[in-house]
Amino acid sequence: MEVVVPRQEQSNQHSEVKLEFSRCSKRTSKLLSKKGNETKKLTASNKKRKFEEDLLIDDVEDEEMFILLKSKTRSRARRMENVMDVGPNPRKCHQCKKKERPLFVPCTKCPEMYCMRCVDKWYPDMSVEEIAASCPFCRKNCNCNVCLCTRGMIKTSNRDISNYEKAQYLQYMINLILPFLKQICHEQSQEEQIEAKIQGKSSFEIEMPQSLCGTDERVYCDHCATSITDLHRSCPNCSYELCLSCCREIRDGSITPWAELKIQYVNRGYDYMQGGDPLPVSCDLETSEAHIDQSTVWNAKSDGSIRCAPKELGGCASAVLELRRILPHGWISDLEARACNMLKIWENEHTTLQQKEAVSSYTSLRNEAIREDIDDHNTGMLLFQKHWPNGEPIIVRDVLKQGTGLSWKPMVMWRALCENMVSEISSKMSEVKAIDCLANCEVEIDTHTFFKGYTEGRTYRNLWPEMLKLKDWPPSDKFEDLLPRHCDEFIRSLPFQEYSDPRAGILNLAVKLPAHVLKPDMGPKTYIAYGIKEELGRGDSVTKLHCDMSDAVNILTHTAEVMLTDEQHFIISKLKEAHKAQDEREQCAQERVANSLNGRPCTDKKERIKNKEVLEPKDMEKHPIEINGKIFPNDVPEGVTSPATENESMETGSALWDIFRREDSEKLETYLRKHSKEFRHTYCSPVEQVVHPIHDQCFYLTSEHKKKLKEEFGVEPWTFEQKLGEAVFIPAGCPHQVRNLKSCTKVAVDFVSPENIHECLRLTNEFRQLPKNHKAREDKLEIKKMIVYAVDQAVKDLTALLKGS
Repeated sequence: MEVVVPRQEQSNQHSEVKLEFSRCSKRTSKLLSKKGNETKKLTASNKKRKFEEDLLIDDVEDEEMFILLKSKTRSRARRMENVMDVGPNPRKCHQCKKKERPLFVPCTKCPEMYCMRCVDKWYPDMSVEEIAASCPFCRKNCNCNVCLCTRGMIKTSNRDISNYEKAQYLQYMINLILPFLKQICHEQSQEEQIEAKIQGKSSFEIEMPQSLCGTDERVYCDHCATSITDLHRSCPNCSYELCLSCCREIRDGSITPWAELKIQYVNRGYDYMQGGDPLPVSCDLETSEAHIDQSTVWNAKSDGSIRCAPKELGGCASAVLELRRILPHGWISDLEARACNMLKIWENEHTTLQQKEAVSSYTSLRNEAIREDIDDHNTGMLLFQKHWPNGEPIIVRDVLKQGTGLSWKPMVMWRALCENMVSEISSKMSEVKAIDCLANCEVEIDTHTFFKGYTEGRTYRNLWPEMLKLKDWPPSDKFEDLLPRHCDEFIRSLPFQEYSDPRAGILNLAVKLPAHVLKPDMGPKTYIAYGIKEELGRGDSVTKLHCDMSDAVNILTHTAEVMLTDEQHFIISKLKEAHKAQDEREQCAQERVANSLNGRPCTDKKERIKNKEVLEPKDMEKHPIEINGKIFPNDVPEGVTSPATENESMETGSALWDIFRREDSEKLETYLRKHSKEFRHTYCSPVEQVVHPIHDQCFYLTSEHKKKLKEEFGVEPWTFEQKLGEAVFIPAGCPHQVRNLKSCTKVAVDFVSPENIHECLRLTNEFRQLPKNHKAREDKLEIKKMIVYAVDQAVKDLTALLKGS
């Protein structure tokens, strides 16, 4: 599906303005010369060039020029006179706060003014006339340090939701979540029955002590690292805690004692990474994996009671685990009853609320344009809800048009962080830890040097492009605190805010957690990376294949194109030949070892190609994401063209996305296990070990591998190029990878939609079965906790709306 947000054309409502000069103070001829040099820099656009010529033909000597813009109307002129008279030193730039600048542009709407130096540097896309008609401060997109650190300057919600719409959404959410709440209740009820059998009492008589859990604590299972929402078992001696899923597996005899994962990639030197010979490797640096004796026994007794885990697994193996609770006794079962009852009440009373809403809408929506806007949004929402539950990614164009036009240049954000009031943050901004994509390891680099490479490119000593990227920058989970103005701008630009708004999305389960509960880090987060059009094969600026535990939306906010020289193209082609030769040598060596027992020789490259049909690039079709063969614009009904669609085609793609269907995950995993030795990971070493081909996040399928995947398994992803200002919605459970075709700044936020809860639960179960120390193992989402509190909050909100009706 490809959804397009229409470009909002700004009408030129201000009348023509005239440039005049006011004689403000005497200066020496030397200062005039300096001023002349200053004006020669004003060549950012034709309008500024015209303005410069006006300055040069003025022959007033010894006087500093002060820019005034007067309207033809007297009221505009009177307003300009008022601006001139503000304070004893009216000429102070709002951006840099300096007074000694020779040239200023005052705003005709407010007392603020901007010096020409700041206009050229920080607002190159705005003309002098546009700033005079409405300055950046008036437009709410000022990027001075004060404004960037100010909260609440803009309204983040891009539309108001009526009470009836809210009630519909809440009923829709409860309907979708209730089956999962019932499943949680069923699991707890089963455990209570087992405990009743152990204690020799009825399930209503058993005693369950409450675990003491602070508001700043999360309770995790000590065996599988899954979040514990309510009932669990705990050791009275060593406080070992076990979730109900692990209890069930112990009774079934299917519990698995996982070892700690230890994979150590060896740095064989830069020459090896570029196809040359490796450096000598010490025997102490060989890859190893910790081992736990698989014969370790952990069984339940005949009555269902479970002893604490064996010492090899972190327990004390002495006491019997007690059933404990975190929430008040019976609270979840009572919540299920309240939710079912609320749905019955809705069936009886929603007609009354609908009738009241119709009367209110008739009164407030007499303007035809407003009614059309609401109909358009409903059309887009219906399209979203039609395709989203099927696990289909969705693209929304031109979303930045919903914002105020705040600059997303990395240097603007860096300047805001350097001026941050938190000394710890500002002091760390001189250097950043970037990921070198060739070696796949962290490197420290001067921040200014990094951002210079973002716009101009960087190379290694042999001219091979150096790809660096910053992940989760700034280095904190508090994007909202460090860059509050950019956070507001991002949220305002989000499409389908009912789902994606991280603060108030009515269908976003993540926002339903109460204040006293620790919340998962859902973003927003910024990703800044270098990128070039050509696929290198090694060291590409990529996000490797992975699968997010929740839904996500990713907006491309800024790009910079770096062009390679002819010399670089030549060097790249030669080094690619060296890479292929190295691949052939290592694969042949691996085959020789594998086939030594069978006496089969290693087949060379020519023979392998001869015996195998190779798919040519022209045979690979790249399909855009469509609905019934048509591209539907968001907020525009089917059949209505959007002016943004035509203009958007002029923008070239900046990030290449490959998103696979959930249903193809098993085939994708099989392919990656089969061809794992053909991939390289840290220090360009061949992939050593595969635990889970997707969750390990050590594979990126190049165009060659995507062709082989289609040939061998009939699997191909949704492949498309993300353009500037486009938002990509990625459903939970869809494996995906990204390669940057330009230097890119992306901002992403996670959310949890009620349609994809089943995928979040499936992934949670997959992650809990990964080995210890696996980076994807921890249950960071806590989806079961979200389900419980989302139903509770939705029932409360729907009750209040129905009472108010």
